[in-house]
Amino acid sequence: MPGLVSVKTPPDAPPPRISLPDPTPRSDPTPPKPASPLPQEAPSPSPSRSKFSPRKPPPESPSSVPNPALPDSSLDNPDLGPFLLKLARDTIASGDGPAKALDYAIRASKSFERCAADGEPSLDLAMSLHVLAAIYCSLGRFEEAVPALERAIQVPEPGRGPDHALASFSGYMQLGDTFSMLGLVDRSIGCYEQGLKIQIEALGETDPRVGETCRYLAEAHVQAMQFDKAEELSKRTLEIHRAHSEPASLEEAADRRLMALICEAKGDFESALEHLVLASMAMIANGQDNEVAAIDVSIGNIYLSLCRFDESVFSYQKALTVFKSSKGDNHPSVASVYVRLADLYHRTGKLRESKSYCENALRIYSKPLPGTTAEEIACGLTEISAIYESVDEPEEALKLLQKAMKLLEDKPGQQSSIAGIEARMGVMFYMIGRYEEARSSFENAVTKLRASGERKSAFFGVVLNQMGLACVQLFKIDEAAELFEEARSILEQECGPCHQDTLGVYSNLAATYDAMGRVEDAIEILEYVLKLREEKLGIANPDFEDEQGRLSELLKEAGRSRNRKAKSLENLIDPNSKRTKKEGPKRWPGLGFRI
Repeated sequence: MPGLVSVKTPPDAPPPRISLPDPTPRSDPTPPKPASPLPQEAPSPSPSRSKFSPRKPPPESPSSVPNPALPDSSLDNPDLGPFLLKLARDTIASGDGPAKALDYAIRASKSFERCAADGEPSLDLAMSLHVLAAIYCSLGRFEEAVPALERAIQVPEPGRGPDHALASFSGYMQLGDTFSMLGLVDRSIGCYEQGLKIQIEALGETDPRVGETCRYLAEAHVQAMQFDKAEELSKRTLEIHRAHSEPASLEEAADRRLMALICEAKGDFESALEHLVLASMAMIANGQDNEVAAIDVSIGNIYLSLCRFDESVFSYQKALTVFKSSKGDNHPSVASVYVRLADLYHRTGKLRESKSYCENALRIYSKPLPGTTAEEIACGLTEISAIYESVDEPEEALKLLQKAMKLLEDKPGQQSSIAGIEARMGVMFYMIGRYEEARSSFENAVTKLRASGERKSAFFGVVLNQMGLACVQLFKIDEAAELFEEARSILEQECGPCHQDTLGVYSNLAATYDAMGRVEDAIEILEYVLKLREEKLGIANPDFEDEQGRLSELLKEAGRSRNRKAKSLENLIDPNSKRTKKEGPKRWPGLGFRI
């Protein structure tokens, strides 16, 4: 991604070397190719595309070299800015660490700002601010990088020519990367979209470099679970690359892998399989054996979703053979295939084989090879926890989720991943009856998802529903009603009223309204649900009879007394509790709430 420094560095690695823009002029806003076509991690800043021409420093003779320790009054010297910027770059290149370079970069930016001609935008100032933001990011001070970048994007005027367009484009893209590292996904996407707009105005809509940026923006939309927008951009990218690249090119293979990921997320498994097969053929033609194996794992996942288990096993085993021979038996890629095989054998009822593969994967994750990222391990532990959850071992699943969260908690840009883990932990706590801890985990997840801009996603609506159920168990009925109402509005928009998740929230909200004494509201919701089932979904579903019975009883009670007292939550929640009314039928079978 167009940033200025890569922060994807293991915590125990030596201090990172910051890649700064060289002074060679560039006339086109050209994004570099993403390292991976699959959006497995949040976007992070990487080497910059903002390569502008700073003022050339004077010859470095002893009498003409400015002294960097001079007071701020010397910053009015127009030769000092380029010298300080070069000094910052040299300091980083020498490995002295970013702290000293930060001071030089700050002073260089001040010098460029003071020496800029009135009314004339200074590209030197823009580049120095990009460098300053890069150093802040290398120090993990992302909040301080944001003001520098916001100032940088105000300097250039894209209409003045390609150099200004490049400066503006690079600034927006780097700012988007920084917001991504802060977990502000919506603001990150907004910056990427503005950068893409500037790039299209400078290069046209069909330039291959525009295709690269479209793909990057599509990956960001996938991270935000905005799959329709991601699909639109991916199709556009594929069309551009097919027009400008040779058949079966690596660019087309990367585009198809992303398209497959999007199609799989949307449940279009046949289309996903088609894209993966074409991507695999392209990788085979280019001799990319490890990439072919990675695609085989994805193909196995699709076959598993289609219940074509034999073909899934074959794909996984083929990938496993390649990974073992090329990377070794203890590589995390091998562990990831073990996890997929464990899931497959669990689904087919072969629990002994499933547990064996889980143990093999955990053995690799417990002693990771050098270079293994915390994100890889956390992802594997999370997937294994789902298998333990499925075999009714919630305590073991909870331990794995806690380990995964501990690995990610200090990593920038992982807020959404941590929120997902906390939501899963909330489910585990709920299953074992620890409702206060469940509510706390859901609340933490909701807070992170709100901050990261995912408050409009279907996943966010599901988490709100789960938190509402935990509140019901804690007799916090008013809070539960608010959560169910918010979940309803989100899921209606994202999934539609006929989706099972939306129907489940309708049912939970009706039960909550009844517990609060809002019988008319509960009746209105149940009548709406029954109408949906009769007109669009059919009445064969067993939930239809349940909801019909609940509505009949509500209407009966409303006819007797519309201002009845609220039903006791103890009677509402406990399926074994006895009704206080004489000989009345039992209401809300199966708790009346749906997870």
